[in-house]
Amino acid sequence: MNPMNRRRALKTLFCSSAALSLNLRHQTHAEVATDAIHLLGIGDFGTGGADQKAVAQAMQTFVAKEKIKPAGLWLIGDNVYGPTPGGFSLTSQRWKDEIEDMYPADVFPGPQWAVLGNHDYHDNEGGEKVQLAYSKKPGVRWHMPNPWYRVEVGGAKPLVTFLALDTNLPSVSKGKNKKTGAPLTHMGAEAEAQQLEWLKTELAKPRAPFTVVVGHHPLYSNGIHKDTKPLIAQWGELFQEHKVHAYLCGHDHDLQHLELEGKFTSFILSGGGGAKVRKLTNTERKMPYGKDINGFTHLQIQPEAITFTHHSVDGSILHRFVKKLDGSVVI
Repeated sequence: MNPMNRRRALKTLFCSSAALSLNLRHQTHAEVATDAIHLLGIGDFGTGGADQKAVAQAMQTFVAKEKIKPAGLWLIGDNVYGPTPGGFSLTSQRWKDEIEDMYPADVFPGPQWAVLGNHDYHDNEGGEKVQLAYSKKPGVRWHMPNPWYRVEVGGAKPLVTFLALDTNLPSVSKGKNKKTGAPLTHMGAEAEAQQLEWLKTELAKPRAPFTVVVGHHPLYSNGIHKDTKPLIAQWGELFQEHKVHAYLCGHDHDLQHLELEGKFTSFILSGGGGAKVRKLTNTERKMPYGKDINGFTHLQIQPEAITFTHHSVDGSILHRFVKKLDGSVVI
């Protein structure tokens, strides 16, 4: 074997071994299944600008083309960017323009399950409280009954247990306002302790066949913010012990899919919902997919698998993988 062919063979062997160690396989998948449960997810979207509108329109085009009615939307934090003239309140025009009309009920009739991002705490005084209160308004799809909560999807015999969390721990969302120097707000230490006990309790309870945790900040990321070490320290072993199938988040303004050797959980970042995208900075860690691009994530839920697909604003499929009950991944 000549040296060039030998190097090529060794490279192929290495890549194949790495894929096996992560329990990854490659094959062609079926297209969107009409008999599945469909959800869409976006994070880092609430700007009201052209990019948010483009992603929202792409979501509408997608569901029309595929002839599906999503059972719900996951709004993965940074739901409201920037200060609101006159103050952010339950009657702010932003609710209509950037939430209700942006994702219209005739296209997305299901709940808008939302979690809090750092901008939801930082950009409007008491903004996180307003978002929690809006959930109590009659007739709205917005669903945030608490900063952390549980959702079962799949009917009388749920297929997925979703656990929504507030990632704005004091150690994560701390800092000072760059303009005023005032301390940035975040959840308190007592709330952090309460959430952790709640998470442990919920993971110990009977759950649906699949478990997906949703939060704003990533545990692992190749984006500009990199890994969030306090979340890894607090939740990482819990996810592994209780076989959490996926962690869905945003914060980094990009779309990613990470698989870490020895980890049962798949890590999916969907931070391309409308804010300005940012280049990925960690080029050392290999991952199935990562790109600084606006777009959304489609979750197709079936009894034997959840298919996660990142879509761009032009409707194209950027990346797709299947997470199976046993934790294996097919790309």
